Amino acid sequence: MEEWEKMSVSRCAKLIETYPKRLTAVIAAKGGVEEGGSGPTKPLPKSAEAVVIGGGSLGCQTVYHLAKMGMTNVVLLERDRLTAGTTWHTAGLLWQLRPSDVEVELLAHTRQVISHDLEQETGLETGWIQNGGLFIASNKQRLDEYKRLMSLGKVYGIESHVLSPAETKDLYPLMNVDDLYGTLYVPKDGTMDPAGTCTTLSRAATARGATVIENCPVTGIQVSTDDMGVKRVKAVETFHGTIQTPVVVNCAGVWAAKLGEMAGVKVPLVAMHHAYVVTERIEGIQNMPNVRDHDASVYLRLQGDALSVGGYEQNPVFWDKVSDKFAFSLFDLDWDVFMQHIEGAINRVPALEQTGIKSTVCGPESFTADHKPLMGEAPEVRGFFLGCGFNSAGMMLGGGCGRELAHWIIHGRPEKDMYGYDIRRFHHSLTDNNKWIRERSHESYAKNYSVVFPFDEPLASRNMRTDPFHKVLTEQGCVFQERHGWERPGWFNQDGAVLDYDWYGAYDISKNQNYKYNELLGKEYTFDYPPHHHVIKNECLSCRHGVSVFNMSYFGKFYLTGPDAKKAADWLFSADVNKIPGSTVYTCMLNKRGGSEADLTVSRLEAGAANLPLAPEANGDAYYLAIGGGVAEHNWNHIKTVLQDEGLNCQLTDYSEDMGMISIQGPKSREVLQEILDTDLSNEAFPFSTHKVCNAVGHKVRAMRLSFVGELGWELHIPKDSCLPVYQAVMAAGAKHSIINAGYRAIDSLSIEKGYRHWHADLRPDDTPLEAGLAFTCKMKSTIPFLGRASLEKQKAEGLRRRIVCFTIDEKVPMFGLEAIFRNGVPVGHLRRSDYGFFIDKQIGYGYIRNPDGGVVNADFIKSGKFTLERMGVVYEAKPHLKSPFDPSNNRVKGIYPDNYHNVYKANAQ
Repeated sequence: MEEWEKMSVSRCAKLIETYPKRLTAVIAAKGGVEEGGSGPTKPLPKSAEAVVIGGGSLGCQTVYHLAKMGMTNVVLLERDRLTAGTTWHTAGLLWQLRPSDVEVELLAHTRQVISHDLEQETGLETGWIQNGGLFIASNKQRLDEYKRLMSLGKVYGIESHVLSPAETKDLYPLMNVDDLYGTLYVPKDGTMDPAGTCTTLSRAATARGATVIENCPVTGIQVSTDDMGVKRVKAVETFHGTIQTPVVVNCAGVWAAKLGEMAGVKVPLVAMHHAYVVTERIEGIQNMPNVRDHDASVYLRLQGDALSVGGYEQNPVFWDKVSDKFAFSLFDLDWDVFMQHIEGAINRVPALEQTGIKSTVCGPESFTADHKPLMGEAPEVRGFFLGCGFNSAGMMLGGGCGRELAHWIIHGRPEKDMYGYDIRRFHHSLTDNNKWIRERSHESYAKNYSVVFPFDEPLASRNMRTDPFHKVLTEQGCVFQERHGWERPGWFNQDGAVLDYDWYGAYDISKNQNYKYNELLGKEYTFDYPPHHHVIKNECLSCRHGVSVFNMSYFGKFYLTGPDAKKAADWLFSADVNKIPGSTVYTCMLNKRGGSEADLTVSRLEAGAANLPLAPEANGDAYYLAIGGGVAEHNWNHIKTVLQDEGLNCQLTDYSEDMGMISIQGPKSREVLQEILDTDLSNEAFPFSTHKVCNAVGHKVRAMRLSFVGELGWELHIPKDSCLPVYQAVMAAGAKHSIINAGYRAIDSLSIEKGYRHWHADLRPDDTPLEAGLAFTCKMKSTIPFLGRASLEKQKAEGLRRRIVCFTIDEKVPMFGLEAIFRNGVPVGHLRRSDYGFFIDKQIGYGYIRNPDGGVVNADFIKSGKFTLERMGVVYEAKPHLKSPFDPSNNRVKGIYPDNYHNVYKANAQ
């Protein structure tokens, strides 16, 4: 056996002694002793509360956490032996700091389980080694990214230090620091042992009543259809018997797509070769931290007295013909692809140039379109859960994600905000689009070690979903953002057209030349104010001062109808949406814990014959739902799930692609629209939060008096064939008022200035409306029950332990979210979202704060504290606000402007 394998075995001596078959299987798979016998290692039960399929990191963590949460009649099925697929050869690195608060928390739980909990529960060692982690920065932008991580880490008590090149050399004497800008050192990062961890997890789960069965391939998933036409998991089939179960958890890694096919579930991932090499002994390398040199796209993992060297290249090898017989197996390493990592490693640790390669490890890994895992209940089949597609981070994220997945299965939702991993983040039209999956997964792989900038946009698989305004806005210099497959306006410039994906020049594909869109994005990639800051300013102030047009066509547009529509609306929506027909209400949708699953507008419609797409046929109650386009799939599935769980007889229909939507906002919006709409737009005739169908230059539209920017304004929901004539009429009528197009970068700024929430930024499933300052969206004064009400009532009675606060700073310093919030020098939270408010001329940030003593966070707690914000290690004084500093009385949305507002505008613009 190789030296590096002996080392892994020696760390797990206790495990080997008690579990000899596992060791024998590994040795056999690597060319050693022949493993005899076939068939499952234990008899199959007739039924189970849940069946987890796949015995790698995620499968073992999930079954462990299910058992720990009390679901003891749970079975794990592994087709070969534990870790046989991809887990056995994983590098096992654990880095505590990531540019996401949720991921920091997930990683912390993994570390807690592996370094402490399992040993306490079982008396067995997992093989955890705390040797620290070192992030290498070769330029200022990279070090700025690390400083952002350091500031966020302070909120979570994670020790980290920014080191100079000289200090780095002292810590890691073998390192070349001549080209370094600095490093980030995290002393309590470390290395996990896959075999030791998974075996210990299995033991701990079994001790709590779970059943782990190896050598038992799954051959089919039985799905039944209930009386409401809903597909549900019924059973799991194997060669050795069938297990009746309402829940299947797909933790099959590279093989997850094939398992999904058995149940009619789409699993959008691809398999690629992913490799590292193990060096011969290196004198002086012992006890060194693991290294990530992102700019060289290489990592160096301590392997006793040697190093493992791996990374992410721009031309990875796809594994298109995934084999079911692949267990404890490896591919031949393609040195033409891998050699770039060797070069980067030698530059960083020159001693490697004189060091031999002991062994190569090239195995399959699964990758996804956004380099995030696939988790949660599949939209196609109830009871079919995903826990796969971990992009080589299955060991690192396994503990946190295993716990969240277990909570999801038992309680219906995870505890944390897992939307970024939820399969429902992808529109259903994309999840079986092979071009999109392949291109996006490639780009995400190739960019894995790139700096995570605030305004990053993909280049792969663009123009998948476009609205009727796309061509005309492109001609006017629109720089598009991609959300949910849609192209939506980001901001307006010149030469912003998006081209076909060029695979970054890999696979002998020619790179796009003179690609203006890519050049514009490159200039935006900064932690300073971007070079187009003044363009966003102009769009914002034109809206505040005059009038702007926003294309919001990517919004989800759903109709809720049917015999139980009113009952469904009462239960689904936190606000009372059952006003008179013609009313529009801003509301949240909650989960059982009172967390905000969505915010949206709900318009009550008149009963009557269909006039599609503007009105559905409705004999009774009917509602029109307008939902942010980036989360429309999530909202759709949340509503469908609640309707199914409650047994409500309703129809939810999607007209998102049948209508466009433009929002005309600003003090001059009424003057512009009054020229083209055949209805009175006065406050008395058309008050705020109302809607009506009217004519716009001969075309029927639904006009809604709403604002997402804090100004007088209307949305026009327009049948797609009428979109361009109506838009052209709006622009013609607005010409004398200097009307301009504006994009979502302006909306981001305008909305934060007004204090409006963005779902999945400052409003998430782990935030209640009470914490988020949205109590007005909850019908608490009524007696109408709604989903989440009991949790809100309990929280209200006990007092808020956390709440959102607005902060402004006087310095002209860009912030983007994740900056640490301190009260009287003690960390109390971090910014969720930050942007520049051009009208008030200040940087604005919103974040949730808590009381370090565990007490109530009330107005006195906020007013009595001295607050600071830490950005990249630098502290700035911050002023807290209980209300938005912009138009706190809401006069502007009511159309009430001071006579001298032009002078106010000019004063604030200076």
